[in-house]
Amino acid sequence: MPHLPAVEIITIGDELLYGQVIDTNSAWMGQELGKIGLRIRQISSVSDQAAEIVRALDEARGRAQVVLMTGGLGPTKDDLTKHVLARYFNSELALYEPSLRDVEAIFARFNRPMLEVNRQQAFLPTACTPLRNTVGTAPGMWFDGEDGVVFVSMPGVPFEMKHLMTTHVLPKLQERFQVPPIEHAVLQTVGQGESFLAEQIAGWEAQLPANMKLAYLPSFGAVRLRLTATDDGQPDLRGRLEAQLPAVRALIGPYLYAEGEVTLEAALGSLLQARGLTIGTAESCTGGTIAQRLTSVPGSSAYFLGSVVAYANEVKIKQLGVSPDTLEQYGAVSEQTVREMAEGLRRSLGVDVAVATSGIAGPGGGTEEKPVGTFWLAYADAHQTVAQKVSINRGRELNISYISTVALNLVRRHLPEGK
Repeated sequence: MPHLPAVEIITIGDELLYGQVIDTNSAWMGQELGKIGLRIRQISSVSDQAAEIVRALDEARGRAQVVLMTGGLGPTKDDLTKHVLARYFNSELALYEPSLRDVEAIFARFNRPMLEVNRQQAFLPTACTPLRNTVGTAPGMWFDGEDGVVFVSMPGVPFEMKHLMTTHVLPKLQERFQVPPIEHAVLQTVGQGESFLAEQIAGWEAQLPANMKLAYLPSFGAVRLRLTATDDGQPDLRGRLEAQLPAVRALIGPYLYAEGEVTLEAALGSLLQARGLTIGTAESCTGGTIAQRLTSVPGSSAYFLGSVVAYANEVKIKQLGVSPDTLEQYGAVSEQTVREMAEGLRRSLGVDVAVATSGIAGPGGGTEEKPVGTFWLAYADAHQTVAQKVSINRGRELNISYISTVALNLVRRHLPEGK
């Protein structure tokens, strides 16, 4: 089996160290590298200072055979990465005409004049193999070190980095290092905690072949299961991986909502579209989060009609038809209120199904009877209205995120087969 290289990531930028920008690039690169069987040895972040970048390069080349860098390729004075790399590899900067044409095309597309600082972005170290960036102004650079270590520099802008990784870097790494076959299957689950899920499928996991490994990837309210099969010299690796799936599907049962890299909102959208149903949301505590998740899916206009963010009781009454007596007797955070919210939204928007939320997300607003973290949700269609109480307090942001997941799953579990 070919030797797999150790990979290291260096992210460059003061904004990362100050916490002004969160490094999502490394997480994405780790996922994509894992899909082709490469693992990251270390991730480090350094400032926009030449000495710090050089120190990071020296340390990385002693640990890894592939060093991936992001950041510091912009047009401003603090973007030093290209100049540092030119000196590091004892080369001059020279104009790379294809990249200049790419930059010119971008400015022409937006009908804006191109500045000299943008033209300078097409000047690259002569020691590198340029990686054309057709979605941004900063090309990537591939360097082959004398010691066999590969250095790759990419923009820090996430969509530009992803373009370069997908178009250039991943294919070149696979070719260079003859990465052996690897297969993955992802099962998306919701509504069951990681420990309970692990207990459910423990027997199945124990009998997996030696070349297959299961990873639990939990998030707040959901768990991704990733089954990975590595090359063992036997034929039909994909087929043998898929042969393991029927048994685990049966064990997971109703908690399985999709397979592959599919979000809960996308899976629900597919169900709504396939069954010819429309949906709307009546949101108080979630403040439109459920609607945002539903409409983040391309094509959601086919089934999502609208939303009412009914934070105030007056809006619940006027827009959703909630009875003032219900609010007076039971309060806004109650089973009775969310039922009326969901049913009222169905009437006002004419949707087939509706979901409603009301709760105390925190940090204030709680009482002894209804503390922070008390939530009520309701689902309504032409045949039934179902309410669910949830108690959770992990801070306002996480509370809202979790409740939006529970709400989407509530719809998924009760969605009728058709109108």
